[in-house]
Amino acid sequence: MTDVPAKPPEECETMIEVRVGVDATDRELMDLLDRRFGYMRAAARIKQERGAVRDEDRKAYVIAAAVKDAETRGLPADVIADLWERLVEGSIRYEFIEWDRIRD
Repeated sequence: MTDVPAKPPEECETMIEVRVGVDATDRELMDLLDRRFGYMRAAARIKQERGAVRDEDRKAYVIAAAVKDAETRGLPADVIADLWERLVEGSIRYEFIEWDRIRD
């Protein structure tokens, strides 16, 4: 980590600048993931039935929306689909753990 501020990608001229930007982006992603998993804790608290934790229709919607957004942005849709599949499945596992923890 460094105290050098991250430049936008289009302004990077060295690999050091690129790496600073990637590291800063990774920290931002962790902040976003922390918030997303907070929503999973909220869902575990709100859902009254354990069976409601897994919602295949919602999972399909979330992944399809991410893929569509990726395509719009010119990002590799197959990579985004794989990432979101893992993210959603991990979120479901986490929500089950939280659901059980709250009720035990």
